[in-house]
Amino acid sequence: MNKLDEKTIKSEEIFSGKIVSLHLQEVELPNGKTSKREIIKHPGAVAIIAVTNENKIIMVEQYRKALERAIVEIPAGKLEKGEEPASCARRELEEETGYECESLELLTSFYTSPGFADEIVHVFLAKGLTKKENSAALDEDEFVNLEELTLEEALQYVKEQKIYDAKTIYAVQYLQLQEALKK
Repeated sequence: MNKLDEKTIKSEEIFSGKIVSLHLQEVELPNGKTSKREIIKHPGAVAIIAVTNENKIIMVEQYRKALERAIVEIPAGKLEKGEEPASCARRELEEETGYECESLELLTSFYTSPGFADEIVHVFLAKGLTKKENSAALDEDEFVNLEELTLEEALQYVKEQKIYDAKTIYAVQYLQLQEALKK
């Protein structure tokens, strides 16, 4: 089968929330039959691998209701309508950690769950960090504990499942690879 496209016959928005919307789509399959798809629409997000001059990784611990537990993550956040990913990354870094950066490099972008969602995450590397005295505030429903981890500590957190999400595991593995390439 060469052509794998699915043609949307009908799409209905079932739910529209603050962050995501859910669409029920009827699609025509490559073999001519029809099926239903439940699609989550998301505005996209950024994630920031922030490394201090002392080679510590800036992380935030926060409670994730979907998991019913707190996990340690790299700073991240949702794109606002019309916002450029780099601007969002700088904003989220400051809001969640109180740091600003001299340099910001886009490393990659990836889809989190392409089987049912269109969320894309843009991952940035931030260096030249300085702590701001009067940084932007967290969102009113956001509570975090700031952590600064060595690469070894981050790897241990992965083993202990304190770090348990894909973007942060990607960040730790990226930094581990960079260390290996230096040798």
